[in-house]
Amino acid sequence: MKIGNTSIWNISTRIPEIYGTLITLGLILYFFISYLFGFIHVIELRLFNLVILIAGVYFALRQYQRTHGGHMDYFHSFTTGMATAAIGSLTFAVFLLVYLSIDKALMQMIADKQPLGLHLDPYIASFMVSLEGIFSGLFVTFLLANFLSERRPVTRVPGNGEIIQ
Repeated sequence: MKIGNTSIWNISTRIPEIYGTLITLGLILYFFISYLFGFIHVIELRLFNLVILIAGVYFALRQYQRTHGGHMDYFHSFTTGMATAAIGSLTFAVFLLVYLSIDKALMQMIADKQPLGLHLDPYIASFMVSLEGIFSGLFVTFLLANFLSERRPVTRVPGNGEIIQ
């Protein structure tokens, strides 16, 4: 995919937006597939949402590494991964809010199957999905940032004990 003369995969300033959008599209596609085949009510299959989130954050961090000459410290990897996960999960939560507001039958089916379903509405359901996505993204980013960030040995400045990285 190209924007002007630049490939979208070589842009280094919009990595969270690009991969957050891809995460959202993956989550929406999985939502409609599970709705179409009738297993949207199976709670355990929500674990696949985590797989989509892991893949999106991983490829975002790899693109950051590729577009910055192979250099990625912990801070930049953590902020890039967390922004990617936040954009993906919050955009999906907005989609879910709109969709559950339109499809009242699905909202009622979800409310009937939940322990506190009497108090469940599209706002609370989408808020819970956004919280789940943010905290899952925090966990995934923490793991991947430690795994992918560049490690350099720490050296001390002779005489004053300062640490240079």
